[in-house]
Amino acid sequence: MTDVTDLGIAQLRDGIRAGTFSAREVADAFIVKVSKAKALNAFIVETPDHAIAAAKDADAARAAGETLKPLAGVPIGMKDLFATKGVQTTAASHMLEGFKPVYESTVSQRLWDAGAGMLGKLNLDQFAMGSSNETSYFGNVISPWRRGGGDNAPLAPGGSSGGSSAAIAARLVPGATGTDTGGSIRQPAAFVGISGIKPTYGRCSRWGVVAFASSLDQAGPMARSVQDCAILLENMAGFDPKDSTSLELAVPKWEAGLSSSLRGKKIGIPKEYRVDGMPAEIEALWQQGIDWVKDAGAEVVEVSLPHTKYALPAYYIIAPAEASSNLARYDGVRYGLRELADGQNLQEMYASTRAAGFGDEVKRRILIGTYVLSAGFYDAYYTQAQKVRTLIARDFDNAWMECDLLLTPTAPSAAFALGEKSADPLAMYLNDVFTVPSSLAGLPAMSVPGGLDKAGLPLGLQIIGKPLDEQGVLNAGLAIEERAGFTARPESWW
Repeated sequence: MTDVTDLGIAQLRDGIRAGTFSAREVADAFIVKVSKAKALNAFIVETPDHAIAAAKDADAARAAGETLKPLAGVPIGMKDLFATKGVQTTAASHMLEGFKPVYESTVSQRLWDAGAGMLGKLNLDQFAMGSSNETSYFGNVISPWRRGGGDNAPLAPGGSSGGSSAAIAARLVPGATGTDTGGSIRQPAAFVGISGIKPTYGRCSRWGVVAFASSLDQAGPMARSVQDCAILLENMAGFDPKDSTSLELAVPKWEAGLSSSLRGKKIGIPKEYRVDGMPAEIEALWQQGIDWVKDAGAEVVEVSLPHTKYALPAYYIIAPAEASSNLARYDGVRYGLRELADGQNLQEMYASTRAAGFGDEVKRRILIGTYVLSAGFYDAYYTQAQKVRTLIARDFDNAWMECDLLLTPTAPSAAFALGEKSADPLAMYLNDVFTVPSSLAGLPAMSVPGGLDKAGLPLGLQIIGKPLDEQGVLNAGLAIEERAGFTARPESWW
């Protein structure tokens, strides 16, 4: 019999419904797998009881002849940025260590309402700030992948959703939630050979998600197939009156609408994404992707996004500015860490708490953000960055006059070794060069695995779509997935 931990969300859902195996068998198998993979450090908190409870409900409903919920008995991982009632929620920061919310995030509640169970809270870069999962207070996640040729250097699983990506690639969970501010679903998905989609800004509620940059943060699913991402997204998305940025729109049936035919579609290739120093393997994969979408029936056209080169500088002004505002709430007064020594006054308590609670990368971004919002610099930096953001969004609007979707690489390289770029923040920030523009424009974008580099590590292709065209993005992703035939998986060393 196939190990149930090798099955995806659709297969688990269908198997539980058909009685091929019980939901309890599924939960137990994944719980054992999680317990044996602590070396990856993918989980901050394990919650086997939650997964077992959901499995019992699913099995009881099936035994009673009831119609099962969409995700009945399917266990998943929850990025530790989503508030989970009664379960520690830390954003991977010492600042929130021990914090147990008395409420549930809208996204996680929707998944539990759909019958899913939670295997645990997944590690991430602290407050979602990072591209390698090295900024977590609870230690970095280690990718399950290793380079070929005897190089056993531990690799980054990408970030900030590195716990999610590593857990899925290692078959510890069949799928997981992620959040994407500038590429934090897509880049880690590319690094470990899985799929992940950032939906249109506003598709998924941000209520109950620890905020980094409120005008950019967006929840989305990560899984081993495009179909599984579509299933999860259907059960995560929807209007939420508690979130002022939530879109009041019906949730489409993305899974039912999946089609790998791109006949009649035009796929744009942005010439500005051919950056200097791009590895030949990335260029070759991109060309392979172009051939695949042509084979699926699409017409390929070259388009221009002239302000692309300004996307990273604009992002690293806007995102830290919003972070400095959002993180002002962590002051040691209301919840979370409090560092208070004898004789300290309120201001000294603020300073002690924030110095002890925040990691170096978080402090760096708060300082940058506070600087660009300060008197005398607001107009010179923040206002200018917002103008550039508008121009970038306009570039995409102009591109949609010529094409339906865009195809690009997801990341400028395969996974790098832990510690390789952590001493150089600018080198780390460049990991987001292909993902940031669509984030600034609030567009749906997805990464799907396309192949392996010469060291045997996964490489991803990115599809960017028009606002609200998640279906088009998923369909293009499916077309690439079918033609790539990506079945590589990391060897179990943990």
